[in-house]
Amino acid sequence: MSDILDELQWRGSVALTTDETALREALASGPITAYCGFDPTAPSLHFGNLVQLVVLRRLQRAGHKVICLVGGSTGLVGDPRPTAERVLKTKEEAAANVERIKDLVRPFLDFDGTDPEAAYPAILVDNLDWTAPMSALDFLRDIGKHFRVNQMIRKEAVARRLESQEGISYTEFSYQLLQALDFLELYRAHGCTLQTGGSDQWGNLTAGVDLIHKVDGVSVHALATPLLTDSSGAKFGKSEGNAVWLSADMTSPYAFYQYFLNVEDASVVNLLKVFSDLEAAEIAELERGVVAEPFRRAAQRRLAADITTLVHGGAATAAVQAASEALFGKGDLHSLDAQTLLDATAELPGGPVTPGCSVVDALVASGLVESRNAARRVIAEGGASVNNVKVTDGETLLNAEDFLCGAVAVLRRGRRSLAAARLSSV
Repeated sequence: MSDILDELQWRGSVALTTDETALREALASGPITAYCGFDPTAPSLHFGNLVQLVVLRRLQRAGHKVICLVGGSTGLVGDPRPTAERVLKTKEEAAANVERIKDLVRPFLDFDGTDPEAAYPAILVDNLDWTAPMSALDFLRDIGKHFRVNQMIRKEAVARRLESQEGISYTEFSYQLLQALDFLELYRAHGCTLQTGGSDQWGNLTAGVDLIHKVDGVSVHALATPLLTDSSGAKFGKSEGNAVWLSADMTSPYAFYQYFLNVEDASVVNLLKVFSDLEAAEIAELERGVVAEPFRRAAQRRLAADITTLVHGGAATAAVQAASEALFGKGDLHSLDAQTLLDATAELPGGPVTPGCSVVDALVASGLVESRNAARRVIAEGGASVNNVKVTDGETLLNAEDFLCGAVAVLRRGRRSLAAARLSSV
C-alpha cells in the first residue's frame, strides 16, 4: 500500500483523525475499507462534497476499498445545522434526490472494475435499505441505549442549537445515532473501518467510532477534512448565497469553470493540492508563477481546467474554454455549440431587445452605456462591437442572423466590458 495518509496531509485534506498512528498502520498494511456518506438534501451535491469524493478517489487509487453511501434515510431527517431547523424533504423528494446523486457520484469512482489504477471496485449503498426495516423499538433498544445524552449535547452543532432561541428538535438531535448506525452496518457487512467527512461532521463521525467500540469491541477510525475557506474565512463554493453545484443543470460547466478561474491568488495553490493530481514539483512551479507573474493566472487556469474536467469531463472543459476565449479573446462565437453559448451568455449582464433594433439602442438596453448619445460616442471612437465584429455605424440594425442561436447577440464596449442583447419577441 502507498502511504496515502502522507499524501492526504500534504494535499491539505486532513484536519482531524481519531488515532493517526493506528490509522497510518492500518492504511500501510491494508487494504482497508473506507466510506463517506452524502445526504440527498438537494437534487445535487455541491463543491463542498467534492472534497470527500476526491478523498475516496485517492483512497481507491491507493489500493483501498471504498464505499459511497447515499443517505436515503438520513436525508429524511437532516443533520443539525448551526443556525436553524431544516425543512424536511418529503419521501418522494428525497427518493428523487437519491437517484440523482447516485448518478452524479458514479463518474468519480470506479464501480465496475475498469480503472487500472483501482485495485477494487467501489460500492454504492443507500442507508434506507437497513434503516427502513428497523422498528422504532429495535432502534431505541439496540442503538439508542449506547448513547448518553450528556455526551450528545456537547457535539458542536447540537450545543449551538441548544443555546439558540429555536432550540433543536428530537428529529435532528437523533441524527448522529442514524449516522453511527451506518458505520456499524458497513463495518459488519463490508469490514469498513474508516469513515471520512468534513470537520464540521466530527461529532457524527466519532459517534460511529464509539458505537462500534461499545457494541463489537473494535477500534475503527475517522478522518475529517478541513472546511475550505478563502483568505477572509468565507466558505468556498458559495456565490451570492448559492452553492456551486456539481450538476450541470444547476451550475453550468461554463459558470463552474469561471468560478475557479476567478479564485484569488491566496487560495489557488491550496485548491490545486486538494483537487488536482499534479505532483509537488508541478504545483511548486505554478506557485512561483502566482508570485512572479500573477497577471497570467496560470495557476487559476490549470485549476479551472482540472476541476472542470474532473466534474464535467474533458469535452465540456474544451467547450467552455473555447467559449471563454471567444467572449474575452478573439475566438469565433459562431463556432460554439448552442448550450455552451447560452450558458456563457447567461453569465453576462444585459437586457431584452426587439428584432431590428439599432446597435445604439442595443448598447443602451444592455446597460453598457447610459444614453443613445453615449452609445454614438463609443461607436465613433471605435470602441463597440457585436459578436466580436467592430461596429462603425450606430444605426446598423441587428438582424436575425446577429442573434446567435436565435437568442442573443454579444456586445462589447472597449476591451473587457461585455453584455448580452437578448432577443425579445415583444
